[in-house]
Amino acid sequence: MKSNRRKFIRYTGVLATGSLILPAFGCKDAAKDFKRGYDDGMKEAKDAAATGSLDAYGIQLYTLRDVIGDDPKGVLKELSNYGFKQIESYDGKQGMFWDMEPKDFKSYLDDLGLSIISSHCNINENFEQKAAQAASIGMDYLVCPYIGPQTSVDAWKKVTDRFNACGEVCKKNGIRFAYHNHAYSFKAFSGMIPHDFMMENTDPDLVDHQMDIYWVVTGGADPIEYLQKYPNRFKLCHVKDRMKDAGDEQSASCNLGTGTINFSKILKVAKENGMKYFIMEQERYDGSTPMKSAEIGAEYLSKLKFA
Repeated sequence: MKSNRRKFIRYTGVLATGSLILPAFGCKDAAKDFKRGYDDGMKEAKDAAATGSLDAYGIQLYTLRDVIGDDPKGVLKELSNYGFKQIESYDGKQGMFWDMEPKDFKSYLDDLGLSIISSHCNINENFEQKAAQAASIGMDYLVCPYIGPQTSVDAWKKVTDRFNACGEVCKKNGIRFAYHNHAYSFKAFSGMIPHDFMMENTDPDLVDHQMDIYWVVTGGADPIEYLQKYPNRFKLCHVKDRMKDAGDEQSASCNLGTGTINFSKILKVAKENGMKYFIMEQERYDGSTPMKSAEIGAEYLSKLKFA
């Protein structure tokens, strides 16, 4: 499509300026070329829209939790070989930067062609320091990974107040804050749906949301309905598949492409409604090793076409 776009631009220039000095037959030929290039470009644009794909995709390092601690650099190198371009870290025993200084961690990722776009972190410990560190290496997001079910509407209000406060800290540092959902927030509670309450009581200027598609489905909700109900609020997502015939099981994560979730349809709608980052995560290895699951996931995402 790039070549036809170049043709379009070139022929537009011909019509805009060249027709002033070309003889009649030259203008006629230029007009024909313009129409041919325009028609070809429009056809390719329509084809691309109909069979769109992901420009880039990442992986949440928690997927590799059983192996990454022993050799963080080796695991990251393998992930780059699989085709991942982005990573999302998490705040484990070795910290978001895996026992490295933030700048050294970033430098190593740069060498591999990887970028760290976000990290899950404990928002109740040294959050301002974490925000400053994340900003220092150009990360986009810090993400709260879990808060647990709350016991009252007032408790949920305290949660949203806390999220807005975290958003303020991140904004001051030039990055963004987001919350990652689990199934519990889609279950009716005290006459409301907690996730809707969180969406409506967090400031869009301060708080984004990371949709874990697996947990939305497990919670009995429809990811597409939420994406369309709250456009431009979900900026990151976890692409995590769910076993066939899983029922309401919580531990039903499986290799991408082997489960029941229609990512072709969901991710198309996600992209149309402001989603920027598509991050695979897997919590159960389904007969594979963590690294093999990551490799399978990368291959799936590289071939994914929008429905």
